[in-house]
Amino acid sequence: MNASVRLSVSSLRAHRRRFAGTFLAVFLGVAFLAGTLVMGDTLRAGFDSMFGKATSGTDAVVRSADAITTPGESQGVRQPVATDLVRTVEKVPGVAAAVPNIQGAGQLVGANGDPIGGQGPPTLAGNWITDPQLNPYRLAEGRAPQKSGEVVVNRGTAEKGDLKIGDTTTLRTPDPVRVTVVGLATFAGADGMAQVTFTGMTAADAEKYLTARPGEAASIQVRAGPGVSQQELVDRLTPVLPPGVEAITGQESAEENNEMISSQFLGIFTLFLLVFSGVALLVATFSIHNTFAIVVAQRTRENALLRALGASRRQVTVTTLAEATAVAVTASLAGLAGGIGVAAGLQALFPAIGFPFPEGDLVVKGLSLALPLAVGIVVCLGSALLPAVRAGRTAPLAALRETAVDTSGASRLRAVTGTGLVVLALALTLAGVLVSPSVWLAGSGAVLALVAFVVLGPVASATAVRILGSPLGRLRGVTGALARRNALRSPKRTAATASALMIGVAVVSLFTVFGASLKATMDQTVSRSFAGDVAVSAPSFGAGGSGLSPRLAGAVQKLPEVSTAVGLGRGVAKVDGEGRALTVTDPVALERTFDLGRIEGSLRDLGTDGIAVTEKEADRQHLTTGGKAQLTFTDGRKETFTVRAVYGQSELAGDYVITRAAWAPHRTQDSDTLVAVTFKDGVSTDAGKAAVEKTAARYGNPEVQTRDEYAQSSAGGIDMMLTLVYALLALAVVIALLGIANTLTLAIHERTRELGLLRAVGQTRSQLRAMVRWESVLVAAFGTAGGLALGAFLGWVLVRASDGASDSAFAFAIPPGQLAVVALVGLAAGALAGLRPARRAARLDVLRAIATE
Repeated sequence: MNASVRLSVSSLRAHRRRFAGTFLAVFLGVAFLAGTLVMGDTLRAGFDSMFGKATSGTDAVVRSADAITTPGESQGVRQPVATDLVRTVEKVPGVAAAVPNIQGAGQLVGANGDPIGGQGPPTLAGNWITDPQLNPYRLAEGRAPQKSGEVVVNRGTAEKGDLKIGDTTTLRTPDPVRVTVVGLATFAGADGMAQVTFTGMTAADAEKYLTARPGEAASIQVRAGPGVSQQELVDRLTPVLPPGVEAITGQESAEENNEMISSQFLGIFTLFLLVFSGVALLVATFSIHNTFAIVVAQRTRENALLRALGASRRQVTVTTLAEATAVAVTASLAGLAGGIGVAAGLQALFPAIGFPFPEGDLVVKGLSLALPLAVGIVVCLGSALLPAVRAGRTAPLAALRETAVDTSGASRLRAVTGTGLVVLALALTLAGVLVSPSVWLAGSGAVLALVAFVVLGPVASATAVRILGSPLGRLRGVTGALARRNALRSPKRTAATASALMIGVAVVSLFTVFGASLKATMDQTVSRSFAGDVAVSAPSFGAGGSGLSPRLAGAVQKLPEVSTAVGLGRGVAKVDGEGRALTVTDPVALERTFDLGRIEGSLRDLGTDGIAVTEKEADRQHLTTGGKAQLTFTDGRKETFTVRAVYGQSELAGDYVITRAAWAPHRTQDSDTLVAVTFKDGVSTDAGKAAVEKTAARYGNPEVQTRDEYAQSSAGGIDMMLTLVYALLALAVVIALLGIANTLTLAIHERTRELGLLRAVGQTRSQLRAMVRWESVLVAAFGTAGGLALGAFLGWVLVRASDGASDSAFAFAIPPGQLAVVALVGLAAGALAGLRPARRAARLDVLRAIATE
């Protein structure tokens, strides 16, 4: 064993440059993984500390016991509690103070006229609580609101909107309210709670604009007297509370808020980064394996001499694994340091891009260091295992042989196995997306397709390189022909080198195709369902935004240019025990403006006790025209509705439709998500749009768009997602480039004598550089072509799987322009990867190269 270790150490010292690419691949993968985990730990600890400090004075929260949660949402909608309950709570022994917390959606408009926030995190408004211990916000500048129209805003919101104390602006509630900023506040010492915006109003204004009826609040905040614990306070409050109302400790409330942030943002964001860490490490696996496979092949004679001198198979294998272990441990340890640096960089970067990283030091947990270290070592050793075993099997007589020709690509077993895997992958995938829709079957088939591509790579590489390299002979003469021959020399090596780039390109292509399909789906949805001329909307996603004023549709309807204006509001209720979103609208106007497909029954007769349902939802809930559906609203009341219409399409209209009159008794803060407008005959789009914009300006100035513009803006978030994906996948492409460069460098070392002979018979330095560069481009072209094909296939699988798992009909689209850019980037990457090896080859001393054994 000691002899094996000494051989490994001496080999590493003598051939340090051989493992430079492997070191960098492991380093980058581990650094990304460690940085993601450390950043997640730091964010969780920061938000936990932030919520703990902000709510430290709240010992109990009184609220509605039940919440209605609709599919796709983690936070439910709760019934308000009566503010009169404050007097009851104040009489409970041990209660020092109790105040109502009136809260709703409220979006401030900045000094430039644009709304602040709305892109994910909530935009909140509420009453300014005067008890400093019960108010999570602290007044930093100015004063508290004292009369109607005065507000306090969190300092981060004021900075984003370029607002200062004394400025007058609009608060969308969603009805526009003119407000004057009289104070700036902080949240637990920070300028705000992440990107959440908050506007504090007087209690009278909050009740007037944020609640459906006076005397309601979202919750009641309670502070305990001296010597009373939080749990003891809750136990005392519970007996005096009416049915349907509960009390929870302040600690539980803070944990719920923290969990909301973790589940809605941190969990998804961290998982997103971890997926790309996995892609980077998978790409690194191919690069590492290829490096060790080449090194072992180059040391065949050396290993054979060791065997001839008495070294056992085990000793030769251990020698190779010891080298891999040394590289793995050093690269992984360096990666940990790099990961901490990545997290520190993100901590500094987040505030610059508008996301306040919670204040505090980096939190580095043992698991966040141990896991990346273990993963880096396992990936490196696992990648080197097969080459090490192959090294141990070297026969002593191999020292007397010339280098063997690599025929791995022609292996019949590999061809049969790969073909079988392709057939099985196609069968599983088609069954999962066409026969019996199943995400698991489709996903298993997609993973198997990736494995099949890797297995068939050496078999396909010879044919692919011949085809891709066929123009080189004509375009570049002998130089091109030599580059093509070199790429064909070792099919297995070419395939392994190209596989790293193939995976990176495949994932890029997958998201490109899926993004284009989402855009096509949105365009198809709007074109098929929306028959109006313009749409009025308040762009936002997640919990952000305040929506549109419910009075806007009526105001637009009165315009002489307008034929029909219909607003789509949103409500929630339990339908036969299951939380469902309700579309609150004028059903007659809805039918005129939207294509609802085949309608059974009539939308004109809904009234206050009728409901319309889509065909899919009717089948799921076993409802038919004339049937009864029991709805339970957030106020706890249960009402029986008659199904008076069943319609076909639901993309924009939703699955359940009720009238505004039916929703009015149960509504909370009322708002519309969209107002669809149809013009009268003879009214041009420009003239009609201008008239609608003038009216909309009085209601908070929401955006007025044509049908095409609305479809494009609805899909606008997809481009943001793709930009982030491409930025993250750049790491995988960099690792793939390192793999190609490392392979070429090692191949040049292997072909030193050959290159010297080429130079001796007249090949110039520039021709030699061109030969190596074109070889690199051919390898990259093979990987890029395979990645594009695999990515397009996986994109189709993802679209069809999403189609089967969703009520909406997904459209599949391949964007040729974007995929052409991906292909060009792949080829450019190959040319870039070949620069350094080509330069090194051209610098070889001719006589020394010829003399090399």
